Amino acid sequence: MNKQKINIKELIKQFPLIEKLQTEQYVFWENEKLTAEKLENPSITMEMILDAEKRLQRFSSYIKAAFPITKFTNGIIESELKEIVAMKKLIEGRRGFNIPGTLYLKCDHALPIAGSIKARGGIYEVLSHAENLALEAGLITEVENYEKFHSEEFRQFFSRYKIAVGSTGNLGLSIGIISAKLGFQVTVHMSSEAKVWKKELLREKGVEVIEYESDYTSAVENGRKAAEQDETCHFIDDENSMDLFLGYAVAGLRLEEQLQQAKIKVDANHPLFIYLPCGVGGAPGGIAYSLKQIYGDYVHIFFAEPFASPSMLLGMMTSLHDNISVNDIGLTNQTEADGLAVGRPSRFVGTLMESVISGCYTVDDSFLFRSLKGMFETENIFMEPSAHAGVYGPIELMMQGTSYIEKHGLKDKMENATHIIWSTGGDLVPEESRQHYLQTEI
Repeated sequence: MNKQKINIKELIKQFPLIEKLQTEQYVFWENEKLTAEKLENPSITMEMILDAEKRLQRFSSYIKAAFPITKFTNGIIESELKEIVAMKKLIEGRRGFNIPGTLYLKCDHALPIAGSIKARGGIYEVLSHAENLALEAGLITEVENYEKFHSEEFRQFFSRYKIAVGSTGNLGLSIGIISAKLGFQVTVHMSSEAKVWKKELLREKGVEVIEYESDYTSAVENGRKAAEQDETCHFIDDENSMDLFLGYAVAGLRLEEQLQQAKIKVDANHPLFIYLPCGVGGAPGGIAYSLKQIYGDYVHIFFAEPFASPSMLLGMMTSLHDNISVNDIGLTNQTEADGLAVGRPSRFVGTLMESVISGCYTVDDSFLFRSLKGMFETENIFMEPSAHAGVYGPIELMMQGTSYIEKHGLKDKMENATHIIWSTGGDLVPEESRQHYLQTEI
């Protein structure tokens, strides 16, 4: 990648919010390029997202057979939409103001198989690649029962092929688990932020884990280079993958169905607010894109990032995207929110989000741990620190987002609002690590 030279002083004159980012303050950035229309990029159509959903339906019989935990959902990897009344009361009590409307949690920390939001995109891309290989080899047709993928014949076939990915943790887990189950040789290039238990779990599943002392971007670059030298290896590119993006985007269709089932209105008088933790941008980007196509200006989407790693905010605000890193403005990219520890965002996602998301905000690691304890004590829900970046969204909206609310004519509609915090990971966290998180004071 050709990185352009950046004059930080000149950049700060143009974007004064950078000074607040540099000093690790709470920042609420409004996206001035947001459009009200249901814009659809010609390279990513709703038809493509619907096609991804059909592919996951075809694989449901395989998933049900290979992962019995999914038999209750007939092989569909999906999470609950849960109202969190007690947590809302706790937040309001601590903050001294009400959050108008209702507060829900999209429980992707409990997604089957990989226990994180990455279960959708990561598993989808591996399944898509496996399907293409099997179709080309004449092992299956689209109208057959895909339970055949759960056979020794197919495992032997896939053992001739390799899959590689660079990850801070959860994407590596999802890709490693599904790839190994199918029979692929799989390598996960893991950055320094990745937790030890995630590396150990992958090795237990038969995955090769290569560790780096450097950050996420370096792990991805090394993984990409290694894969380029092997024609049997499929590299899953978290920064640029269309299949990953489409797998994540399916979540928008599923949420629409859940909202309809719960009789939750989303229209001009019933705004929907979504708060998504953001690392490199793939998972939140895919979800945001499909929700924007479905709901247009009735949905208001915000990305959440740690103080030390506001890469998407920085990239979108300056329109430099992956040409600027948080290190360029003096930040460390060191955060306990390992899934969000990304110094340089995806240009592919950032440019798509220019007309989609309402804004980005930053959150302190200390809040993540206070929220982690609060959610566990009030709702008996355990989520990784990264997931709690979303919890700060409704708070930040009420504290710093009043201009956004007024500008978009929402002030008299907020009592009808639905707020959804999108959880990201947690179910696979070992008990010892859970206790460590619950007892951590920052």
